Amino acid sequence: MNRKANLEIDAVSAKRIAVTAQGLNRPRPEGKVDRRHFRRVFGDTGLVQLDSVQAVCRSHYLVFFSRLGKYDRLKLDDWIWHSGESFESWAHEASILPVETEPFLRWKKSRARKGETWKGLFELANSEKKYVNDVMSQVLLSTSPIKASELSEPRTRSGSWWSGRSDGQKTLDWLFRIGEIAVKRDKKFSRSYVPFNSAVPSDIHSLPDPLESESIEELILIAARCNGIGTVNDIADYFRMKPSFVHKAIPPLLEKKKLIAVNVEGWNENAYLHPSVSSPEKIVSRALLSPFDSLVWNRPRIERLFDFKYRLEIYVPREKRKYGYYVLPFLLNENLVARVDLKALRHEGKLLVKGVYLEAGTDPEMVLSELAKEVKDLSDFLDLSEVLSIGRSKSAILLRSFLDSN
Repeated sequence: MNRKANLEIDAVSAKRIAVTAQGLNRPRPEGKVDRRHFRRVFGDTGLVQLDSVQAVCRSHYLVFFSRLGKYDRLKLDDWIWHSGESFESWAHEASILPVETEPFLRWKKSRARKGETWKGLFELANSEKKYVNDVMSQVLLSTSPIKASELSEPRTRSGSWWSGRSDGQKTLDWLFRIGEIAVKRDKKFSRSYVPFNSAVPSDIHSLPDPLESESIEELILIAARCNGIGTVNDIADYFRMKPSFVHKAIPPLLEKKKLIAVNVEGWNENAYLHPSVSSPEKIVSRALLSPFDSLVWNRPRIERLFDFKYRLEIYVPREKRKYGYYVLPFLLNENLVARVDLKALRHEGKLLVKGVYLEAGTDPEMVLSELAKEVKDLSDFLDLSEVLSIGRSKSAILLRSFLDSN
């Protein structure tokens, strides 16, 4: 593609487009947060990644908090798992999505059935067909969602995370990935399973399967809209598609004017802009972001966009961590200005700021005064009565002074 013919986008505008596309430039609701607002977050993000770590709280709660402020988590849970408006699927890792997207993920499930998934699951499905069919029958016949431990023959094992999973767990995971069953979660985030057609409304489930090419185009457009601006790899990563699929689909989308080719200042690759996104002259945003938030989950992209090198250090040995166990990027207007190591002590009613690290060139007083407000809002959302900044750095001490003065 001839880059000289593309629309030129400066680096600051690219950041503003990305933040706005993710719904982070919109004022948080002042009144009661309800399902309309939950739907709005889905409209901005397209999907929300799930994760079991709750050093602060479950990741999806943070994603909604970053965009909505305080809301009732029980109401969100009820909406996600019982409204019939969303479902869990393997999209960008395990994710929740609007049910309208379901038909466009069927091709991925079809490919998983043919082996494009974890090798161990595919091998189990083919070597233990009778067992797989028996597990499927139990899900179909159960009068309530069924857990792996409730199977008549769970086939428990011992070992590491993967080898220690029971055959029942692996089989349920296989059936989930190929679209035969769906996940329901309880208040403890534990998985149970139901027939897929009971989790997705019949008017969606009964739709004919779109062509694979049509589905890929639709997922590209969702990813482009939610990214705002991005390269082929950025778009492909959103739904974990192969970049080659996106490369092939881009030209017809450009011809139909469903995407716009652009050059972004400082980027070495072609980028693509969704026609619906806006580029505001000013961004007003303040948010602590989950490590699995769709604005920051693509680490090469946020380094390119925000000059922000970010690594989640959960699996890094403590002595080798640079910043901390569960570090959240702090977004202020159109910049990622700090990273904050947080831990919720739920039984003690405290939110610990274990460390705060400012990016080079930031104004410490401005950033930390805004961060103090955000961590106070977060502690209120989590029903924690106290925020403690326990670090010894200058930033931690200054943050403590702002917390004490608020």
